[in-house]
Amino acid sequence: MDFLSIVILSIGLAMDCFAVSVSKGICAKQFHFGLAFRMALLFGFFQALMPLLGFLAGSSFTHQIETFDHWLAFALLLLIGGKMIIEGLKTQDPECSTIANPFKWSTLITMAFATSIDALATGIVFVSYPEMIWKAILIIGISSFGFSFIGMYIGIHFGRRFHLKVEVIGGIILIGIGLRILLEHLCK
Repeated sequence: MDFLSIVILSIGLAMDCFAVSVSKGICAKQFHFGLAFRMALLFGFFQALMPLLGFLAGSSFTHQIETFDHWLAFALLLLIGGKMIIEGLKTQDPECSTIANPFKWSTLITMAFATSIDALATGIVFVSYPEMIWKAILIIGISSFGFSFIGMYIGIHFGRRFHLKVEVIGGIILIGIGLRILLEHLCK
């Protein structure tokens, strides 16, 4: 896996954070730097932590999966990407009144954890590329932070006008990366 693939993968993973941030921005009446920063920081932290945990768990059984790791990476990214596409297509406009304060720490931590579950499985992909894990974690965390922060701003200013289906785009990106990993190994 090269640097560009990691950047594209991190953008794909950040689409969940971006979509949630846009929806929270739509619910906010005005932009609050502190709230946007808090949400982006939590999303970036969890998105960076989960691939590390997935990598560490997957590393314990590296030798057992060496012969089919490319198929495993493809299957995981296909499942994650497919799930993102399905969720993105069926997601309706955000329901702003369901939570009294959607920016409470507990609410944000729950959302950050929920959006990062996919990143946990993605960490297993890096078992075949151990030299890239720290670079990937850093890029995934920064990308998720940036997309979350920008998503909040976009949601406040443009979200009601445009019905963005960013999860679908993220899902397509992840499936494309999975396909690339599979083809790289099959064509060796």
